[in-house]
Amino acid sequence: MAPTSVREAIEKLSKLFVAQPERARAKNSPATATLTEGLKFQVTGAHGESASTDMPRAVGGEGSAPNPAWLLRASLASCTATVIAMRAAQLGVALSTLEVSVSSESDARGMLGTDDGVSAGLLDLWTDVKIDAADTTGEQLEEIVRWADAHSPVGCTLRRPSASGLRIEVA
Repeated sequence: MAPTSVREAIEKLSKLFVAQPERARAKNSPATATLTEGLKFQVTGAHGESASTDMPRAVGGEGSAPNPAWLLRASLASCTATVIAMRAAQLGVALSTLEVSVSSESDARGMLGTDDGVSAGLLDLWTDVKIDAADTTGEQLEEIVRWADAHSPVGCTLRRPSASGLRIEVA
């Protein structure tokens, strides 16, 4: 979709949501992970989406697919990049370069339960953005990136987690 088409689509949807804010809220379809074997999972969605995960050999997996934490970083990178591209299109900025990379550290003791004082969560999550556009200042590009970072659904969820719960069904 060309930047103009993206801008037009966003403007149309924004006008609708300003006029009818109740239409902006929607239930998202679930992602369902199903064990295939060992530590391999097939993740599927209601509209044909799919991904696979596996763990590294060091923890008993085969390393045949990305691990779930990599998918989290990939999700943050692609969501942030998407919102940057959307914001640039809204402002009429034609990006010539956009690359978003998300890195982190982790301490496996948390996941393995060998030290209850260590979190299983990712540590030091960083998003690095490389961006350029003709006839646009560095300050304007930084503003686009900062705006997008503040409006990225995945980024916002990670920074300000919403209420979450756990439901268990024993088969």
